[in-house]
Amino acid sequence: MESVADAVERLNRLAATPELIVLARLFGEAGHELSLVGGPVRDAFLGRPVTDLDLTTDATPDQTLAIVNPAAEAVWEIGREFGTIGARFGAHTVEITTYRRDAYDGATRKPDVVFGDDLEADLTRRDFTINAMALRLPDAQHPEPRLVDPTGGVDDLLARTLRTPSGPEVSFGDDPLRMLRAARFAAQLGFVVDPATLDAARGMADRLAIVSAERIGAEIAKLMLAADPVAGIRVLVDSGAAEQVLPEIPALRLEIDEHAHHKDVYEHSLTALNRAIELEKSRGHEPTLILRLTVLLHDIGKPATRVIEPGGVVTFHHHDVLGAKLAAKRLRALRFDNETVKAVSELIRLHLRFFGYAGGAWSDSAVRRYVRDAGPLLEWLHILSRSDVTTRNRRKADELEFAYDDLEERIATLAAEEELAAIRPDLDGEHIMRILHLNPGREVGEAYRFLLEERLEDGPLGPDEAERRLLQWWSARSRG
Repeated sequence: MESVADAVERLNRLAATPELIVLARLFGEAGHELSLVGGPVRDAFLGRPVTDLDLTTDATPDQTLAIVNPAAEAVWEIGREFGTIGARFGAHTVEITTYRRDAYDGATRKPDVVFGDDLEADLTRRDFTINAMALRLPDAQHPEPRLVDPTGGVDDLLARTLRTPSGPEVSFGDDPLRMLRAARFAAQLGFVVDPATLDAARGMADRLAIVSAERIGAEIAKLMLAADPVAGIRVLVDSGAAEQVLPEIPALRLEIDEHAHHKDVYEHSLTALNRAIELEKSRGHEPTLILRLTVLLHDIGKPATRVIEPGGVVTFHHHDVLGAKLAAKRLRALRFDNETVKAVSELIRLHLRFFGYAGGAWSDSAVRRYVRDAGPLLEWLHILSRSDVTTRNRRKADELEFAYDDLEERIATLAAEEELAAIRPDLDGEHIMRILHLNPGREVGEAYRFLLEERLEDGPLGPDEAERRLLQWWSARSRG
């Protein structure tokens, strides 16, 4: 966090934004208050870029519209039911929301919207104290901007603590999604959750049942794309929220007895996620949801497949196959898009493939199949496979790293020679039908797959050799 003096200076510069000066004057002339609120104020203290200009006022939505319509380049009312009016002034888009003092019935997280007339009461109903601060913009009566912090947000920013403005039981009872937001802010900001707040979440996690799957999935996606998703996952698990929204993750905390030693799968998964994020950065990628979800979920098939063999050896046979199915089921339940579900599931299915290479050098055909099966997910499979090596045995870790370096080098070499990214048979369907005198149908597909296998096995054949092998295969097939 920046010093308080630096933060105040940044807030003063924000208040001096030309668009805010104009808006503060317009609202003041109409007899209304206007304040910058929530995220922008918090981020000014944290030294983070301020991208959104969220404002709050005692003016009703109708009054706000009357004030901004003559001066704004564009106005929209999509959030009017909840008191929010959007407007564009020059390069800035602002959202202006009427003070609220909502009431909740406990059956849903949607409040009965009640507009208020008091800024401090509006701030107290917000999710966390660090988001419950406002900067009163100057007006005729108060020519200087003023920080309004009724719940100790500055103190909690200094302590890097997440705490609810009102009692956490009341706050989470009103909106259970705030439990997930606590985990997300821990991941985004590096803050810890206040013990009383965490205790309240443990006792109320089942309230998440009233939150829509779409909202839960959206919070998880934001958490996973944050700077430190592992911190957020730990909050989800420690608060009990994960049991409700991602039960496969706490299930990874397998019991380890004195006779059957194996790695803590939960800690392994979080370590792998941290490694994947490091590789993601070092290889020049932006935060990638598909990759991060895959690494987090790649071993969720282990609890159901764990077997303690004679002698105390623990095995998880086919956990890759089961894990792929479980991941797809969970992500669909959370309303993730089909592309994400399919990609994560496929990567989990493939995540053990590399360890066959580490056990002995593959033929060129095996490398081609690895590339073909991964398709456009190859780069994420590279990172996943490397991240999955979390052994503390330095010699073993070095051997696996060397093996994967070798595999990537071979892929690069073959790609340069053979255009691996677009592996296709040497003859297309039209050529196959002409050579074999076939009409479109199942037999053409069989012939195509035969030639694809020949291509994967031996590399580019050329059209003449491909035709010779095709005729030979067709003759043998016909005789059979």
